[in-house]
Amino acid sequence: MAVVQPFKGIRYNPKKIKNLSEVATPPYDVISKKEQQAFYDRHPRNIIRLDKGMDLPGDNEGENRYIRAGRYFGAWLAGDVLIKDDRPSFYLTTVNFKVNGDDFVRYGLIARVRLEPFSSRIILPHEKTFSKVKTKRLALMKACHANFSHIFSIYTDGQDGLSNLRAAASGLSPESDFIDDAGHRHRMWRIFDPKVLSGVSQAFADRQLFIADGHHRYETALNYRDWIAGQTPDFNEDHPANYVMMYLCAMEDPGLKILPTHRLLSGISAEKQQALLARAGDWFDIIEIPPGNGDESEAQKQMEGLLEEKQNEAPAIGMVLQSRPELFVLTAKPGFKDTLIAGNVPDLLCAIDVTVLTQLILIRCLGLLPDDLDNEDLFDYITTVSEAVSSVRNGDHDVAFIMNPATNEQVRAIAGAGLTMPRKSTYYYPKAITGQVMNFVGNDLSGYGR
Repeated sequence: MAVVQPFKGIRYNPKKIKNLSEVATPPYDVISKKEQQAFYDRHPRNIIRLDKGMDLPGDNEGENRYIRAGRYFGAWLAGDVLIKDDRPSFYLTTVNFKVNGDDFVRYGLIARVRLEPFSSRIILPHEKTFSKVKTKRLALMKACHANFSHIFSIYTDGQDGLSNLRAAASGLSPESDFIDDAGHRHRMWRIFDPKVLSGVSQAFADRQLFIADGHHRYETALNYRDWIAGQTPDFNEDHPANYVMMYLCAMEDPGLKILPTHRLLSGISAEKQQALLARAGDWFDIIEIPPGNGDESEAQKQMEGLLEEKQNEAPAIGMVLQSRPELFVLTAKPGFKDTLIAGNVPDLLCAIDVTVLTQLILIRCLGLLPDDLDNEDLFDYITTVSEAVSSVRNGDHDVAFIMNPATNEQVRAIAGAGLTMPRKSTYYYPKAITGQVMNFVGNDLSGYGR
């Protein structure tokens, strides 16, 4: 079903860039303004200039961060800072990391994958997207004709689908080996043995792929393909725009971890916060946790323990209000599903905590409209409880909602049923790092930037 192919990747030239930690970054969508500046300052060839360039005063249609990214990309290719591999390859990666003090390693395959409409049910989403983000990413692709960061997808594999690649890589030195700012070790091997490549492609031919992270990038790739097709008279199925770069990981991989994605909101007045708490009683049993004497750490632990305890009983959400010193745990009352189903929410989505948050709290209690939910500037997201609580207490945000993480089984079931979760329902950790390899999707690289 899925067409997974090797490709001639574009990589940083090791003769010019000795340490990838100087030029690699997390995916663009988790980089803050402060981090963006730090990556700019770290190295003049850092991939931040391509994947998430800065806006400058006076930018317009003819001069902006996307146009500048195109110039950087062309100049780096012309100066051999970036080089294209000489033969199609699969790129096997590992990342070593810790979660709650435990060590994990996750394997991933970077490949090019044929684009498919979601209706074909070969590649499936599990989350909704923000409209404005896709417009920005399309502008970048039009200027650069490349995938700088890959789409993170998962697949079901009863056996070890990457075993042949791992065996092929066992006798090779990695093409890159570095440690990022979070202390995670990243390694990548380039595999180009034709028999191994063919075997891996065949192994994916009967699989569905589920997008774990990068929904905006995938939908943008579809839009870019249609844009290229509309202006290319001889466009055909072999054109590179029919493909997108993906990072593929098996659901059975012990290193495939999902962290919770806590929500942070601003612009919620004290009056609205009090009204939210009052209205929430219609659908939730509410537990108030006293803040303690100047130290909320014990209260936070109590809130986290209650959320974990209740997650197998009913959807449970933690809440922090700037106008109140207590922490709150909201557990959905027995009749909550009736309200959701009456609002045309499919039964499979009713038990998902983030669905309950969206439908009962954000829409019914806070009165947010569909346009509000599609506004990526209205929400911030964070994965640690202490930082979420601190963000409210120090005045950076007005309200925080503390979430339990989704599971891989939920992602698979919901995507497989043709449904989507609300935006930012999952946070696969760690993110697949940007900068190990890139993919050109234009028609001809030979004269690019020269």
